Amino acid sequence: MAGTYDLIADLPLEIEDYDLDGLELDFGGYFLRKTTLIRLRGGGGEGVGEDVVYDPDDHVAFQQTAGELPLAGSWTLDSFARHLDGLDLFSSAPERDASRNYRRWAFESAALDLALRQAGRSLADQLNRAPRSVTYVVSMRLGPPGSEKPETTERLRRVLDRYPSTRFKLDPTNTWTDALIAELVATGAVDSLDLKGQYKGTPVDVETDPELYRRVAEAFPDAWLEDPDLNDGTRQVLEPYRDRITWDAVIHSVDDVLRLPFEPRMVNIKPSRFGPLKALFATYDFCAERGIGAYGGGQTELGVGRDHIQYLAALFHPDTPNDVAPREFNFPQVPDGLPQSPIELPVAASGFRFRKPLLVR
Repeated sequence: MAGTYDLIADLPLEIEDYDLDGLELDFGGYFLRKTTLIRLRGGGGEGVGEDVVYDPDDHVAFQQTAGELPLAGSWTLDSFARHLDGLDLFSSAPERDASRNYRRWAFESAALDLALRQAGRSLADQLNRAPRSVTYVVSMRLGPPGSEKPETTERLRRVLDRYPSTRFKLDPTNTWTDALIAELVATGAVDSLDLKGQYKGTPVDVETDPELYRRVAEAFPDAWLEDPDLNDGTRQVLEPYRDRITWDAVIHSVDDVLRLPFEPRMVNIKPSRFGPLKALFATYDFCAERGIGAYGGGQTELGVGRDHIQYLAALFHPDTPNDVAPREFNFPQVPDGLPQSPIELPVAASGFRFRKPLLVR
């Protein structure tokens, strides 16, 4: 049986050259985010993808090698993907292995955009799917990672004051008090909780605490519980809430879903985690066949990468708590005029892109 990937695999693709553009944003002095736009050019058109590797030095090294990879030629999307299999997209080893998938996603999403533009078709047309309005949540940690200051609801309330209907995905931390949890419950605005139990050795790690798991699971009876650290101390605590457990950091393929400790009702599908388009679309197909729900997730994209994950959410899972809010919600100062959830996406007539930015001035 043909899968979703088969609908795009044979699209012709002409590449003449490519270029790289750097983007960056300072998140209040505690996090400098860098990404790289990959621009593939050919046949009078351009396809754009965004590399969301987290380590700034990897972007600096990448941008210094612009134009050096042998990408020019006449391909199909699938033959180009197989060509990438044989290339090292890093001039030196990346800081972390996951970065290889992030960069691969950027090249393949740019190739998809270019191939569709050369064919004069949109991704929605090519997949025979109608894009729908996308429900989104705003993902945040209430305080800067590593800060010793007590967390408060101030950051969340700044967003609610400006956009009262906003829903949230929050990162509970070991500093959360009963009083803070009660304040958050009173907002009625929390749809999911990212327990960060699958992150080790990162700035966003949260120490596994069965009592924290119990408190937030009880306090937010309708919220999804993402990425718990399941061990002897937490399994018993979370067993009554098993149907609300979902997964993110460990999901890169169908095999990863199959390796989960039990079949979930829902998973977070972050396209950049998968790398090749073939792996991403196979996972969409698998989840649909098994009746597993999905929601989208982002990687603090600064450019077109955020458009891409919104577009895919509109095609595959528009009604779930998608962590694909307009990128401006990540800015230190959230601007006025952002479209509120659900959002109608201005899908372009051709390509894997929008015809205009989502920001409403």
